[in-house]
Amino acid sequence: MDQPGPIPRTSETRALRDRLTIPVLAFGGILMAVMQTVVVPLLPDLPRLTGASAGTVSWMVTATLLSGAVLTPVLGRAGDMYGKRRVLTAALVLMTVGSVMCALSSDIVVLIAARALQGAAASVVPLSISILRDELPPERRGSAVALMSSTVGIGAALGLPLAALVVQYADWHTMFWLTSALGALGVTAVWWAVKESPVREPGRFDVPGALGLAAGLVCLLLGVSQGGQWGWGSARVVGLFLGAVVVLALWWWQQLRTERPLVDLRLVSQPRVGLSHVAALLTGFAFYANSLVTAQLVQAPKATGYGLGLSIVQTGLCLLPGGVTMLVFSPLSARISAARGPRITLALGAAVIACGYAVRIADSRDLWMIILGATVVATGTTLAYSALPTLILRAVPAEQTASANGVNVLMRTIGQATSSAAVAAVLVHHTSLVGNAPVPTLHGYLLAFGIAGAVALAAGAAALTIPGDPATGGTRRARGRTPDARDEALEGA
Repeated sequence: MDQPGPIPRTSETRALRDRLTIPVLAFGGILMAVMQTVVVPLLPDLPRLTGASAGTVSWMVTATLLSGAVLTPVLGRAGDMYGKRRVLTAALVLMTVGSVMCALSSDIVVLIAARALQGAAASVVPLSISILRDELPPERRGSAVALMSSTVGIGAALGLPLAALVVQYADWHTMFWLTSALGALGVTAVWWAVKESPVREPGRFDVPGALGLAAGLVCLLLGVSQGGQWGWGSARVVGLFLGAVVVLALWWWQQLRTERPLVDLRLVSQPRVGLSHVAALLTGFAFYANSLVTAQLVQAPKATGYGLGLSIVQTGLCLLPGGVTMLVFSPLSARISAARGPRITLALGAAVIACGYAVRIADSRDLWMIILGATVVATGTTLAYSALPTLILRAVPAEQTASANGVNVLMRTIGQATSSAAVAAVLVHHTSLVGNAPVPTLHGYLLAFGIAGAVALAAGAAALTIPGDPATGGTRRARGRTPDARDEALEGA
């Protein structure tokens, strides 16, 4: 009897690539979050290092926010049309090129342009989730999507202390050389391990829709992010908000009349999709206040009576347990979604976030209580963020997964930007003099926690109003599509 021959090397290689698909995509998501946070420890020193004003330096954060918000839905749509792996690789290449530019220059104009390029990486998570939907069987998809969603918090928790250590003990350009090397590794790994998805939606790319959305979002987010600095009643900010309303209204009108729109607004108007986007916006608001306020609170001088006077490295270490928690709890989120449905997971996550803020309000003086409260918020964020993509996957056709998840990530971004503006406004109006310098009061921080907790409860309420799964199949059939076997299995989970 003939013995079977050895497994061909190509088969072994393909099997290895299949096993590495999830880790490689997760590495890309973590890398994206690291890239977004590494500049934070540099901000206080960049005016001295670059010769630019503090206001100009702040654009290194604003530019990434704006470009990420604009490019995420655009690149998501491009991925659905031209290939998700191709667009994902291009986004990682832009991110890496931006890091190299930062490593080579100290000119603030070049640095801002480089950070705008890095904003393209915001599309990594929705594109990766779409690849996972196309490539994985239903029994593996839930946990993989949950892990991919959690990479945002994991990377942010890792990026802050890593960047602080590099900045403290080495030249600041070294940090960007390090991230450039990691970016090149990510590009190579994606090109080698990830297969191109065969699921496409052919058609002509909606260039007017992309330009209209870009203009409207820039007006909106620029007004939100700069309102505290320029003045909420200033002509510039009011003009930006009015411009956003006009441009986005015209864009909405154009999208409804385009055969192949950038964003399928008829799909968005369905309660399962639209309410998921509302919940994403509210969850983004509630989540972002945690790291933003915690970082300022623990670094406040001890003379305030509540501050701990921690360094930026110590601050990053305080947030690190939250990142570890997100990694540990992402599989639990998938199991809850499989047993009870993602909307229940989302509502539970929002409730846990609110409980975390209740802990913060109860005690924000002791370090261990601060870390506990921040970690509870991170745990709730894991549950919520892991459930949001699953809701989208169950509600949209496979050929629109990347663009729909891109819009969902966009809503989180808008929520985070609004949270930043709201927290800044609250803290500015609740200050006291410490050493002749205005410093936020403890009451201001507690009020910010209370607002974030209330928004988290609103996110939970929105989650509970999302219709159940039976509408999914009807939605697809109404659109003339039949769910494939994987979608049927997913809906039955």
